[in-house]
Amino acid sequence: MRFLDDAASNEVRNVVVDGAPNAGTVLTLTHWPGIVQPSGLAADLSAQMAFKFLRRGDDPHADVVTNNHFDQDGLVGIHALVHPELSLAHEALLVDVAAAGDFATFRHREAARASMALHAYGDEARSPIADQLVGRPYAEQCAALYEATLPLLLPMVLEPERFRDLWADDDASLTASEAAVAGGRVTITEHPQVDLAVVHVPEDEPARSGHRFAHALVHGVHPMALHNATECLRILVVHGRRYRYVDRYETWVQYRSRLPLSRVDLQPLAAVLTDAEPGSVAWSADAPSVLTPELTHADESGLDEATVVERLIAHLRSAAPAWNPYA
Repeated sequence: MRFLDDAASNEVRNVVVDGAPNAGTVLTLTHWPGIVQPSGLAADLSAQMAFKFLRRGDDPHADVVTNNHFDQDGLVGIHALVHPELSLAHEALLVDVAAAGDFATFRHREAARASMALHAYGDEARSPIADQLVGRPYAEQCAALYEATLPLLLPMVLEPERFRDLWADDDASLTASEAAVAGGRVTITEHPQVDLAVVHVPEDEPARSGHRFAHALVHGVHPMALHNATECLRILVVHGRRYRYVDRYETWVQYRSRLPLSRVDLQPLAAVLTDAEPGSVAWSADAPSVLTPELTHADESGLDEATVVERLIAHLRSAAPAWNPYA
């Protein structure tokens, strides 16, 4: 198959990997919420669905593959259909790149580094193709990123030193975060009844950044260090009197390894915590429908950790489900 950008693919029969179907789509291989997955192909990652499709040997009834956004999972899935033999030969590593991008988990460090390099490609300030990104509509950026990285995906995984300048800073942050967790400076307390991990970061521990997907950064502890250390899909990071709760991306998609607990609306809890603050600190929460909704605050909170954790757990237990990706 050949890659064609989303806008152009509307006019021809196409396969979508990791996105929403368009006017020309005849097959959609995606874990996105609300989209019916073809029988026998459902998987945690869209890339895994593409590999399942390859091994089954069905006729796609199209020679074009596309996607409406750029990220690691989409790139790996498209690569599988454009370069099937090469992709199948390196399936485990490539699927790990997709997992590193989408779920911030990895088994192979070279896959994590490839995910970091792909994030750098999507960053207008650092990208080797910044001239094709800056000031352009997202659809044009997306097309340029796929065209540039499809031939580089396997080299990024198999020859990581070629791309060191793109992943070195992110990788150093990951190494430091892993050491903090392994050495006990950063600790994780799990509350399995609500699938919550409370991450304790000492007040004097520096905040460290890590990439998410191909467009975002997370500050505090590198997300790969956390997500490899706990299977809980709800995370509360406590750094002194600063709190940040997040629902992991696994709870947005049609995850298949296990059925996650449903997301709840965090906005009522934000109001409760704001009212409980002894000062003027305001809490805010994203809608349950965003990729990784957060509950946090701007200024240092006056609430102690026990109060925040107690009220968070009570809310997670009692609030009605607010998101169903399988519907």
